Amino acid sequence: MASLDISLGALMLLVALALAFDFMNGFHDAANSIATVVSTRVLKPHQAVIWAAVFNVIAILVFQLKVASTIGKGTIDPTIVDQYVIFGALIGAIAWNIITWYYGIPSSSSHALIGGLVGSAIAKAGFGALVWGGVGKAVLFIFLAPLLGFALGGTIMVIVAWVCHRVPAGRADNVFRRLQLISAAMYSLGHGGNDAQKTIGIIWMLLIAANLSDPSLGRPDTWVIVSCYLSMGLGTLFGGWRIVRTMGQRITKLDQPRGFSANFGGALTLFMATGLGIPVSTTHTITGAIAGVGSTRGARNVRWGVAGGIVWAWILTIPASALISAVAWWAAHFLM
Repeated sequence: MASLDISLGALMLLVALALAFDFMNGFHDAANSIATVVSTRVLKPHQAVIWAAVFNVIAILVFQLKVASTIGKGTIDPTIVDQYVIFGALIGAIAWNIITWYYGIPSSSSHALIGGLVGSAIAKAGFGALVWGGVGKAVLFIFLAPLLGFALGGTIMVIVAWVCHRVPAGRADNVFRRLQLISAAMYSLGHGGNDAQKTIGIIWMLLIAANLSDPSLGRPDTWVIVSCYLSMGLGTLFGGWRIVRTMGQRITKLDQPRGFSANFGGALTLFMATGLGIPVSTTHTITGAIAGVGSTRGARNVRWGVAGGIVWAWILTIPASALISAVAWWAAHFLM
């Protein structure tokens, strides 16, 4: 990678901007792990965000940095990375997150970041700057992650219904109130493990370009890892209440067993993707899992119109954030 000529002030600004995106990621995606436990009244909203934030941060002890490596080395050509590319990518991702949060649309922070990288890279060096293998995996999992969530959530719900068909409803409700705490914790672990690593990858990419990190070590400095996980945890603490309602009840009506099945199915999907180093959308995953759980009662019990609107947001996320990013890349030459 070519050495990056960048001032300390510009470097600090970009690291702060990356951590701001990470905070926004936690804020924007808090609904993914807490919507089910809030909508089923297992936890009060302030309790739920604390529960999710704690496990977002604990994920630092659980997962290897495979997703960070994919973002840092496998999305765009590292040799074209400079302060303008990183600035454009982060502004594109943050702007799209703010737009979708304002309208209560559960879009993907992950794909907004990938779209941001793609847009600024193309603006600088054309389509040849893209690492098509990494970008292709991200695009493929726009469709695979919700499908896996749908299949696993629905399958787990069927198993739960079969196991509990002779259990009195009140007893089952009490059991699954407790189990939802475990499944929500698992989903928050998966969210922290996959999503925090994307910002780690961005900062690592920047530090390598500035000759401030040695890529041969195979991992960024500890301060990068810790700061990214803490930023995401703080973002989750502030929550994204506009999106909780959409995720929790507008797609399908959830009860205790269905809330557990959705979170557990989504968590398994995230664990699998993170283990493979694939950056996926926690939003896509839990939406698919909730729809899968609802479909076990019949297709009419899923509000497909709501789900369809969310899918359109998924499709638009990468091109929209890429377009904003390209404009921000151009503007950065006048601002930095």
